[in-house]
Amino acid sequence: MSSLSFHRHKLDHLSLVMGRHVDRGHVPGLVYLVARAGEVHIEALGTLEVHGKVPMERDTLFRIASLTKPVAAVAAMILVEECILRLDAPLDNWLPELAERKVLRKIDGPLDATVPAHRSITLRDLLTLRMGLGHIMEPCDDWPIRQLLNECGLLLGPPQPQSLPSVDEWMTRVGSLPLMYQPGERWLYDLGMDILGVLIARATGRPLGQFLAERVFAPLGMKDTGFHVPAESLHRLAGCYAGGDVTDELVPYDLPAGSQWATPPLFPSAAGGLVSTVEDYHRFCHMLLAQGQLPDGGSLISRAAVETMTTDQLTVAQRTAPDVFFGDSRSWGLGLGVCIHRDDLCATPGRFGWDGGLGTSAYTDPKEGLIGILMTQRLMDSPEPPALFSDFWTGTYQALSD
Repeated sequence: MSSLSFHRHKLDHLSLVMGRHVDRGHVPGLVYLVARAGEVHIEALGTLEVHGKVPMERDTLFRIASLTKPVAAVAAMILVEECILRLDAPLDNWLPELAERKVLRKIDGPLDATVPAHRSITLRDLLTLRMGLGHIMEPCDDWPIRQLLNECGLLLGPPQPQSLPSVDEWMTRVGSLPLMYQPGERWLYDLGMDILGVLIARATGRPLGQFLAERVFAPLGMKDTGFHVPAESLHRLAGCYAGGDVTDELVPYDLPAGSQWATPPLFPSAAGGLVSTVEDYHRFCHMLLAQGQLPDGGSLISRAAVETMTTDQLTVAQRTAPDVFFGDSRSWGLGLGVCIHRDDLCATPGRFGWDGGLGTSAYTDPKEGLIGILMTQRLMDSPEPPALFSDFWTGTYQALSD
C-alpha cells in the first residue's frame, strides 16, 4: 500500500533498518521524521539512556549541535533584510576585536611571521566559513597556531557549553589570534558561525538566545528549542554518548542528570549549542522549503534570502581542497551544506542541510519536496557520516512513491 508521497511497505523497511541499529547497540535510541507534500511520519525507537527504561518519544529533546548553524544563518538574513547588516560590508564596528587583522605567512609557521590582511572580515565570510580561522583538518599538533588555539580554549571538539567564558572574553581570545588565511581565501569549519552569534547579539542589542526566541522560534512555533533545557523538561532530554576506544560500549558524554545544557550558558554557541526536537526542527525546515513562508501566510525571510542561503558559495578550489570533507557532490552555501550534483541516491542537486556532530542530521530537498530529520544521541566518530546516517537517508529516498 502506498500514500501519495511514500510507499508504506518501504517506510516499514526504513523502520526495520533503524531498529537494527538500536538493537545492535549503535545508539540507545533515536527519533526520525520524514515529510513530503503535507504527509509527516515520525518514529521513536529505543530508550533515552543506555540500559534505561524510559522510551524515546516524538518530543524527546536532543542536543542538535551543528544543526544550529542554519538557524543562526536565518537570523543573520533577517538582519540583512532589515538593512541592519550587509553581506559584504566590513564588520570592524560590530567586531572591533577582528579589525586590522594579521595573517600567518605560513599556516605551520611562527606566530609572529605575519602579513596584514588584504581586507576586513565580512558577514559573508562568517556565513561561508571563509573568515580565515577554523578547524585544521590534518595532523597539526606541533603547529604553533594549533597550540595557541588549544591554549585559548578554541576549537577543542564537541560542544561543551559550560566550559566557555563570557562572550566578551571569548571574543578577546579570538582577537588575540592571527588569521590562518586571508579573509575569503579558504573554507575552515566552525569558528565563523560562533562569531556570527556574537555579531547578531551586538547588532540587535539582545542576547542571541533572546533574539532567536523572539524572531525565529516564536513565529515558527518552536516551543522546545533553545540553548538550555528548563528544569521541567529535563526528563525529556536524551543521554548523549561517545563510542568506546576499545570496546563497543558507549561512554557517557553528557547525561540528563547534571547536563551541561541544564543551565543557560555564558556563551550561546551559534555553531552548535541548541537543543530541539524533530517536530520543532521540522517547522524550521518546512519554512525553508516554503521559501521563507510562515504557516499563517506571513514570511520569516524572503524567497530571495532562502535562495541565496542555499546556493553554492565556494569556488571549486575551496570545496575540493585536500583537507575539506565535502566529497564530489557537496559544497557550502550560507550557514549550511548544499548538494551540487548527484552521485548517490540522496544527492539531489539543490538539496540542503547539515549534520550535527552529537548525532543529528537534517536535510531539505526542494526538488522532491522532502524533509528528513534524524536525531540520535551518539557522537560522530569522524567528519564522514556514520552508517546509521547513510542508512536513514537511503531508506528515506527508496521510500518515495514517485
